[in-house]
Amino acid sequence: MLSMIGLIGGLALLIFLTMRGMNLLVAGPLSALVVALFSGLPLFPQLAESGEANFVGSYMSGFSSFVTSWYLMFLLGAIFGKVMEDSGAADSVSKLVVEKLGMKFAVLAIVAACAILTYGGVSLFVVAFSVYPLAISLFKQANLPRRFIPAALAFGSVTFTMTSAGSPEIQNWIPIEYLGTTPYAGWEVSAIVAVFMMIFGYWWLKRMITKAVKRGEVFVSRENDPKMDTERPLPNAFLSLIPLLVVLLISFFLHDRLMQSALIVALLGGVITTYLLGKKYFKSFWNAVSEGTMGALIAIGNTAAVVGFGGVAKVVPAFDVAVNAMTSIPGSPLIGAAIAVSVLAGMTGSASGGQVIALPLIAPHYMDMGVNAEALHRTVAISSGALDSLPHNGYVVTTVRAICGETHQAAYGPVAALTVIVPVIGVVLAIVLFSLGLGI
Repeated sequence: MLSMIGLIGGLALLIFLTMRGMNLLVAGPLSALVVALFSGLPLFPQLAESGEANFVGSYMSGFSSFVTSWYLMFLLGAIFGKVMEDSGAADSVSKLVVEKLGMKFAVLAIVAACAILTYGGVSLFVVAFSVYPLAISLFKQANLPRRFIPAALAFGSVTFTMTSAGSPEIQNWIPIEYLGTTPYAGWEVSAIVAVFMMIFGYWWLKRMITKAVKRGEVFVSRENDPKMDTERPLPNAFLSLIPLLVVLLISFFLHDRLMQSALIVALLGGVITTYLLGKKYFKSFWNAVSEGTMGALIAIGNTAAVVGFGGVAKVVPAFDVAVNAMTSIPGSPLIGAAIAVSVLAGMTGSASGGQVIALPLIAPHYMDMGVNAEALHRTVAISSGALDSLPHNGYVVTTVRAICGETHQAAYGPVAALTVIVPVIGVVLAIVLFSLGLGI
């Protein structure tokens, strides 16, 4: 009983501290300490019996194993995003989308720009930073309430693109290691679910904005609003799409041979292509590489901090009780897998963190039951992108506060609707389709 109280209390503390603005590198171990203390877990290796779990060992094992497995992907993904940004390629692609769709479809233009960049392999955080100035400009011209900008950015980045078949984002690649699948696993169902989320989510976003406008909400300018640099020469928009295509093509042709390591080659190919095509447009290529490296360290550090929390959580008695309950849910095994991954992603505030913690535990269990690996891969990927977007999620905190300068109170409601509820419905749809035999 105490262990369960500690597990729930530790998670509540993690959410609370994150919403109060505490750094995840501090909030993660502090919250994990609460879990350890309530479960009577020895704090240090020297206080534990040989082979017995302890707080420091379990936390650092979770932290370091995630860094070991995914550092190069984070590094190259962040560098790719930064060189796309520094060369003007990201702005060029975004402007092309906005110009083609026009002011009438201002919100759709922002969503589409984010979706294209994300599916092309650009880091989620870089996409938000890159598209935000365009969003401010369009929302201002259309006189739409700016508190919906975080929702538009997040919807285009972390829903129907992040976890879809073929996406180079790591949330689609982590299951490969545990299931022996490909990034295109369950693509038929993935396509249907992605289209559903895209249409339904966009309808809901427009509906929320329309209601707010009818209540009298308008765009309110701020002194520190970013200004679009209209003087800077940008590379050709269609040439700027080539690095995105290179990432997708390399990952497609190499995934069978290299599995998740194909993503390293693909992102490196994207960086090189961006450099070759945009040499004369760079402000400073090596500064972009340095900034990307620092961004990667922060991103993987924040994610590893919550994976470390999960590393402590999974060695306490309450965790086994929770996993057994989730994997014993009657009906389709995909339901249990979806719930397990969603809950763990919610606990850690990280889709990738939730997968890394859940898959070593549930994958062997379901594979032994004969569950189709492709269906499991896609279900796990989509479900990881649902409850991960709770208020303490690193991307949510960064986008709402640091990039858009909003408060959770003003902006999180629409974000939650589009990045939590819509993906949850998408998971349900995916399970129904797989249960009917589609894509299996």
